[in-house]
Amino acid sequence: MIQELKDNYGHLFEGILINEIIQVGTFKEVPAGFKLMEIGSYVKGMPLLVSGAIKVLREDKNGDELLLYYLEKGETCSMTMTCCMGQTKSEIRAIAETDTKLIMIPIQKMEIWTSKYKSWRNFVFESYHNRLNELLHTLDSIAFDKMDQRLINYLKEKSRITNDNIIYNTHQGIAYELHSSRVVVSRLLKKLEKIGKIELHRNYLKVLDL
Repeated sequence: MIQELKDNYGHLFEGILINEIIQVGTFKEVPAGFKLMEIGSYVKGMPLLVSGAIKVLREDKNGDELLLYYLEKGETCSMTMTCCMGQTKSEIRAIAETDTKLIMIPIQKMEIWTSKYKSWRNFVFESYHNRLNELLHTLDSIAFDKMDQRLINYLKEKSRITNDNIIYNTHQGIAYELHSSRVVVSRLLKKLEKIGKIELHRNYLKVLDL
């Protein structure tokens, strides 16, 4: 944990803060598909990613999901921080997209470090800024992009995050994350396959040329 922490956050945090994180942080390894946070639950710690990726989703009143953004190594979730600081219930669902390693920071330390360490305060503010930009990008995509472009962007980002041109997901699963219908997604995927952009297989697809 120590070396991975230094590799990912050593350029951001002072040595004394790194040492505090080592002392109070809880190192976790979770497999792809592991649910780290559920809507309606209380947040007891803030994750610092050292490897892997986490997808953050919202859910509507009908139980349909919408992918908001991904978290990657060297990042954290500003929504988690907000829930921690305000001691409120989570409004997002967080699921490991790939096998992931992370360090959970106790909520008691977050406010203390914000006033104690300039590097931590800058990290928190930058995290809020980055997540806000990603949320605006998601909102713009829903408001202005056609569904076929949203699907292409989704597949490209999924492939980048997993570093794999094989995407293991069903048509229904993709539809959930894009907040669309399986029928629409299936039609667009078949259209992409027809023009040689992807190959469709049972429960997975292969990205060829996006």
